[in-house]
Amino acid sequence: MDGLKRIEALFPELTVRQRTQLEALKPLYTDWNRRINVISRNDVEHLYLRHVLHSLAIARYAPFAPGAAVLDLGTGGGFPGIPLAIRFPDARFTLVDARRKKITVVQAIADALRLKNVTPIQAQAETLPGRFDTVVCRAVAPLTTLAGWVREIINHDDPDNPAAGLIALKGGAVADEISALLMQRRLAHEAVDATPVSRWFPDPFFAEKYIVHCRF
Repeated sequence: MDGLKRIEALFPELTVRQRTQLEALKPLYTDWNRRINVISRNDVEHLYLRHVLHSLAIARYAPFAPGAAVLDLGTGGGFPGIPLAIRFPDARFTLVDARRKKITVVQAIADALRLKNVTPIQAQAETLPGRFDTVVCRAVAPLTTLAGWVREIINHDDPDNPAAGLIALKGGAVADEISALLMQRRLAHEAVDATPVSRWFPDPFFAEKYIVHCRF
């Protein structure tokens, strides 16, 4: 089963429009990657597994409510923000990266897919106005660094929101990062948890990949 069909099987609730948008990702990223290296060239053939499905692990962990304000910090080529914006069209996604060329690609892809719920911005996280219900990211920085960047821009008004806080896609041994964060921020152990992505997606690629959720 190819990557796109696998996603469609795992997410049977996807609408025709969402399936069409997902199908369009491969040609769009293939074309842009020829001009600007937004993802590893070796990964283009594995786009749906290594980038799209990996991003959608967050959708399995904590769905976003309609109207939720979500920040994708260090979005790069648009992951995990673009796939999540497709999956949750009623949530609002701000995709931020410091590199203009990356934001150029994200804007072009959002426009091509007609994603009205995506706002790409070239900026540093700490300079953004307003607050966000959830900050998501993938392979951006250690948890201690991320906490310093985002703690003041996370909305703390809805503690019952299951997606509130920082949700980071992490690989490898995350225990040391979590311990360092707990010590630095003097957080209770239950404030941070790590969930294996293999809980939903058993592919070998996800064997050492985790969703780390930090509730500040």
